Amino acid sequence: MIEHLERDGEYVAGAPAEPHTETNFPIVIIGAGFSGIGMGIQLKKAGIHSFTIFERAGEIGGTWRDNTYPGAACDVPSHAYSLSFEQNPNWSRRFSTSGEIQAYLLGIVDKWKLREHMEFGVEIDEARFDDHDGIWTLRRRDGQTVTARVVISAVGGLVDPKLPEIRGIDAFQGKRFHTARWDHDYALEGKRVAVIGTGASAVQVVPAIAPRVKDLTVFQRTPAWVVPKFDGEYTERTKGRFARFPLLLQLSRSFKYWMSEIFGPIVYLNAPRLSKRGERISTRHLHAQVKDPVLREKLTPSFQFGCKRMLISDDYWATFERDNVHLECTGIRTIEEAGIRTEDGELHEFDAIVFATGFELGLSNAPFPIHGRDGLSLTDAWKDGAAAYKGMTVSGFPNWFILMGPNTGPGHTSVLVFTEAQIRHAVGAIKKIKNEGLRYVNVRKDVQDGYNDRIQARMPYMVWGNCNSWYLNPDGSNHSLYPGPAFEYVASACNFEERDYECAAFEAPVEDRTATAA
Repeated sequence: MIEHLERDGEYVAGAPAEPHTETNFPIVIIGAGFSGIGMGIQLKKAGIHSFTIFERAGEIGGTWRDNTYPGAACDVPSHAYSLSFEQNPNWSRRFSTSGEIQAYLLGIVDKWKLREHMEFGVEIDEARFDDHDGIWTLRRRDGQTVTARVVISAVGGLVDPKLPEIRGIDAFQGKRFHTARWDHDYALEGKRVAVIGTGASAVQVVPAIAPRVKDLTVFQRTPAWVVPKFDGEYTERTKGRFARFPLLLQLSRSFKYWMSEIFGPIVYLNAPRLSKRGERISTRHLHAQVKDPVLREKLTPSFQFGCKRMLISDDYWATFERDNVHLECTGIRTIEEAGIRTEDGELHEFDAIVFATGFELGLSNAPFPIHGRDGLSLTDAWKDGAAAYKGMTVSGFPNWFILMGPNTGPGHTSVLVFTEAQIRHAVGAIKKIKNEGLRYVNVRKDVQDGYNDRIQARMPYMVWGNCNSWYLNPDGSNHSLYPGPAFEYVASACNFEERDYECAAFEAPVEDRTATAA
């Protein structure tokens, strides 16, 4: 049995359950990545301590805990890829490495004493809502259950590694692993290595391991547009200035954010004249790094700039100039014991295969069975495509808030800009429920439908529909990305507006009702 009680301002486990009051209002946050951590901090800042963060892994960090492959780093500038209410003047580089971002998250978790609210190794596998009591019952994979008045789903959209559907993938007798599950005990030195994939992780791992291996072959299905990263280290003097003058750090952050907003239309609008500007930048970068015209041709995309994810790297293309690095554009027929056989019948033998093939897209799918009012399944609610009001709330699923839900992925800027707006919205809703003793808030169906109709009506004007990418559902619809600038989303989403929600009171005084976690 898991039971909770607020004691001396802290939420502790193992105490008898009491009626829901200002100090006993169980909130569950699922996931301890950037979103879950940011939510916990803002709840504490609002004076709300009755929350528990469940994390299925053994440590916090999400993406930055899991992705530790050589070269792993963020492709958003460090000063923009951090929480605005927890800025860091000590980033060592313009673009932070995976390990440094994880260290940042560990630091703010300790600063805010969030570990006291966390339970690790806990995976939620089902959720059901009790309309009469306004309570969510969450079932853990170990069979235990826990109840909550409010649930914050911060499970993330890019979590579970995706392996390609290649015949014979399990037949290979050498070493194989995904970039998100890197085996650091395996020595690459002197090995013949294959990398399958040319996306965001590949452009980082390929330059990082090329000098270490005997031979490296990159299997490319589709080339990508790559632009310069302009990375570099911050000097100790510069970091000292950011620490002494926080306004300088804020200005740096704002400058990087607004530059991404200004150039954003080049990335997301279906405007060929704008796309050509991005293509020219990328093409000049390619010509500067690769001298062989045949190789340049193989590395040049044929789709419109921005249609697939734009990649950022200072050294990816240049790596193909190395004698021990080869680009293979022939399709893969099968994976065999000794290596990879391509469609032309040739067998390429390897000691190791690295899958840089991305993740299962979770922005538009239910992470596990979720049943709302009248037993409505979220899977059924989303059978025609995931839809949520501003990506956060779904009609029929009261008191359930999604961080980074449908159509909230940015194509051009920091995801944390969107996340912080959603956190602020959720905190506003929680305050409303607590302060007025409400049973639940449930977004109105007409409001949700109107919002999503407007979102989908803008999609034909976006570039994403002009090629096949992981952004799109099988039917070609896009329930992943937000079709516009970040500041527009933030302005519309950051405040909880009561008029958009059905606010239901308890049928009996809240002090007479009890709800325990069992």
